Amino acid sequence: MRTSRLLWAGLAAVACGAVLCVAGWYGVSGERFAARQIPYLASCTVPGAALLVAGAVLLARVEAAPEVRRPAEAPEEPGPSSSDGPLLCVPGGTLAHRPDCPLVAARPDARPVGDKVLDPCPVCEP
Repeated sequence: MRTSRLLWAGLAAVACGAVLCVAGWYGVSGERFAARQIPYLASCTVPGAALLVAGAVLLARVEAAPEVRRPAEAPEEPGPSSSDGPLLCVPGGTLAHRPDCPLVAARPDARPVGDKVLDPCPVCEP
């Protein structure tokens, strides 16, 4: 809801700023002397430029706002810890890992260490 308000406020500020800048340009272009151009600059062009900048800032905040998504269903409860099993290693690896270590948990080629002497993993610290 907040991002849609920022979006519409930014678009409105940019549109109003553009209209004011065009009106100021039109007024200045019809005057020959600089002294008669200053009121158009002060009343239209400068506020129009300020509205353009403010609108750009608001639109940038819409782009930077994180998107909030509601989960479709409740997340699953985590199962029991699998750190009770034997230590694992990967082929050619030099570290021993717990079964629930994120470095080997999703690897299908992880095998039990067995009799190998390996250094402990610095992540799971077996």
